Amino acid sequence: MIELQALVDFFQYYGYAAVFGMLLLCGFGLPVPEDISLVSGGIISGLGYANVHVMVAVSLAGVLIGDSVMYNLGRLFGERVLNHRLIIRFLTPDRYEYVMRRLENHGKWVLFAARFMPGLRAPIFVTTGITRFVSYPWFILIDGIAAMISVPLWVYMGFYGANNREWLMRWISRSQYGIWVVVALAALIVVIVMLLKKRMQEKEMRFAAELHRIGEDAGACERQ
Repeated sequence: MIELQALVDFFQYYGYAAVFGMLLLCGFGLPVPEDISLVSGGIISGLGYANVHVMVAVSLAGVLIGDSVMYNLGRLFGERVLNHRLIIRFLTPDRYEYVMRRLENHGKWVLFAARFMPGLRAPIFVTTGITRFVSYPWFILIDGIAAMISVPLWVYMGFYGANNREWLMRWISRSQYGIWVVVALAALIVVIVMLLKKRMQEKEMRFAAELHRIGEDAGACERQ
């Protein structure tokens, strides 16, 4: 609550610019919970210091620009960026290898899930840029869809709980678990779809092989 109140006081004084700047720095790996920053922006809107809908737009801009900078640093400088003293603080060689394995095994789903993983968000985005796993349009599309879920949720929660902090903190805790449940369910659906697709492809290959074998047998019979 102290951390939340400190951010609320700071945002009340500096307004939209403070929220935008804080979220931008969160995208750069600043160890401040992004969800708490978003909730704080919602709280000052609920207290009458800002318009909540404008706050959502400003927050989305701060989040997506910060993420884009991380992606493009990796894309422009490649693995050289790993030697920078600021980047190496959150993207060590071991973590870089770990993220690459996750991208190889789970594909674009990792980018979507990154928005809900504060500790891995910046490493995933920088690694995606370095490896050019997806183009920038694909990156901003996937990250944007995830942000359209998380950002309004936290801002409006802060807005509606601005005058009832006990209710707000209770729902922040519940929502954090709820988001992970949603992400886990979505991941499960993706895995099931991939397995079904793989099974269908295997059946099609077996069917094609069987047709090929039947054709060869028929040809052999005609030659005899």
